[in-house]
Amino acid sequence: VQLQASGGGLVQAGGSLRLSCAASERISSSYTVAWFRQAPGKEREFVAASGRNGARAYYADSVKGRFTVSRDNAKTPVYLQMNSLKLEDTAVYSCATGPVIYSMIAVAAGYHNWGQGTLVTVSS
Repeated sequence: VQLQASGGGLVQAGGSLRLSCAASERISSSYTVAWFRQAPGKEREFVAASGRNGARAYYADSVKGRFTVSRDNAKTPVYLQMNSLKLEDTAVYSCATGPVIYSMIAVAAGYHNWGQGTLVTVSS
């Protein structure tokens, strides 16, 4: 499965963006789909994930209450709605998928399919 993230851009602090993760074929409902981000000079970090069968969403504490991941298991893409954006949300956002169990959901190494990222820049 090939993934492609899109929807990034320049937005003012407090604004919103919706990212999309499109797949070349249907992603197995048993797979987790996650979003990670990497800011300049920083390590890649977990942002959010839609677990197996889309039954549950998981969020990093830094985005909880502001970001929403949505997934329709019948089709792609998977979306990341980002509201109340902050300067510190500036990063390249990438989506990934794999048969990841709950305890590993925030670990990038557990995902075997990654898409090219999309840049989100939040300005003051």
